[in-house]
Amino acid sequence: MIEAIKDTLINSGFAGLSYKHVIMIVIACTFLYLAIKKGYEPYLLIPIAFGMLLVNLPVAGLMTPPIDGSNGGLLYYLYQGTNLGIYPPLIFLCLGASTDFGPLIANPKTLLLGGAAQIGIFIAFFGALALGMTGPEAASVGIIGGADGPTAIFLTSQLAPHLLSSIALAAYSYMALVPIIQPPIMKLLTTKEEREIKMEQLRPVSQKEKILFPIIVTIFVILLLPTAAPLIGMLMLGNLIKESGQVPKITDTLQNSLMYIITIFLGITVGAKAEADVFLSIQTAKIIILGLVAFAVGTAGGVLMGKLMCKLTNGKVNPMIGAAGVSAVPMSARVVQKEGVKANPSNFLLMHAMGPNVAGVIGSAVAAGVLLQFFS
Repeated sequence: MIEAIKDTLINSGFAGLSYKHVIMIVIACTFLYLAIKKGYEPYLLIPIAFGMLLVNLPVAGLMTPPIDGSNGGLLYYLYQGTNLGIYPPLIFLCLGASTDFGPLIANPKTLLLGGAAQIGIFIAFFGALALGMTGPEAASVGIIGGADGPTAIFLTSQLAPHLLSSIALAAYSYMALVPIIQPPIMKLLTTKEEREIKMEQLRPVSQKEKILFPIIVTIFVILLLPTAAPLIGMLMLGNLIKESGQVPKITDTLQNSLMYIITIFLGITVGAKAEADVFLSIQTAKIIILGLVAFAVGTAGGVLMGKLMCKLTNGKVNPMIGAAGVSAVPMSARVVQKEGVKANPSNFLLMHAMGPNVAGVIGSAVAAGVLLQFFS
């Protein structure tokens, strides 16, 4: 009996538990607390954190590849959807079916705000190069500035898969912290009078315009930048399916069932790449710092472009809507709305902010395509 107990303990995970594993288990449980108790990006943070937990329990072998004819671990096979760049475009397909491009079509000038907010990507890119990272690694870190988790995962899986867990966690952490990070930047860069500006109601957008928009964007962007095809193509297909009005059951599936299924597969496999030896490193600390810089600079870039547009339109544009140029949809647009109401209770900026918000989604996908073209 004693020998049996001894053998059981020797072959258990407890025997292989190191201090690094313990640290990662604590980090995973902390993320679970933030997701469940505080509501920070729970749909993705729960599976990511649980994937971290599973992969750092020794001997379980859930990420073990097949060796000498033996079967690999469950998460190893699920991870191939992330590794091969399948899950992020599917997320974009679902996102397109959930997104209304009407505010962007009604006010195409907001494309400039979405474009300006992508400056954070390139600031972080050059910062990563200065810290000694390679071009592909720097590109993967920089994309955090777009505040677009699926795009960050897609680009990193292609260019620097060894950084996937750190970059994904940084990207989604900063997306979850949008209500904390963005307001101070918005207030710092705008005056009280600018924050009080009420914007005119957007013009109605016809169904014909909404149907033509994804088709035209697909043709133009992919001809210009073929490497953006997986993300832009799926985003616009999802939107066309929605706006066509012909397949409501498919639209409902994309907006709900498929979105949640892909999200849990993506989250748990990204978390499963956060192995202790990889995650607990100086490089991860650099990524977290550079990611925050990228996100803050992106927000500032959008707000500053908003200030310029405010000047050029003689005060008709509230500069705060530029903060929504990062592609955290619809969180950053909601933050703009909340801050607008604080400054002027009669303000309604949500739909105006949705224009740069969806422009940011397109902008981050295009930026990822540019980086892929140079470094893939």
